[in-house]
Amino acid sequence: MDFIFIEELRVKAWVGIYAREKIGPQTVELNLTFGVPDAAAEHDDIADTIDYAVVTQRIREELGQRHFNLIESLGEFVVRMLFDEFGAPWVKLKVAKIGVMKDVRRVGVFIQRGRDGSLPPHTG
Repeated sequence: MDFIFIEELRVKAWVGIYAREKIGPQTVELNLTFGVPDAAAEHDDIADTIDYAVVTQRIREELGQRHFNLIESLGEFVVRMLFDEFGAPWVKLKVAKIGVMKDVRRVGVFIQRGRDGSLPPHTG
């Protein structure tokens, strides 16, 4: 299986339970790795893979329109989108709020799952 990764994707998102988090969007950072068919490399055709430009656009659109109370829910939403909309066989996602706590750089969640609920293969 081949993998696509997107690192340090910064997106404005509505996420949080505190009043200060509900007055406006905040920046979240996403790091994604997802499986793609081997046919992409074999045929050198974008139609045989998952277009990472479309993935990043969809994430920006959706996270800019929805509100999530929990960063865990936001992460699960992105994972489900990759499974359901893009057909990824498995996803590894790390999503974090940046600078929301004193003396803490990031707070977030890490999700790693295959479409069938199994753990994905080791990606390094």
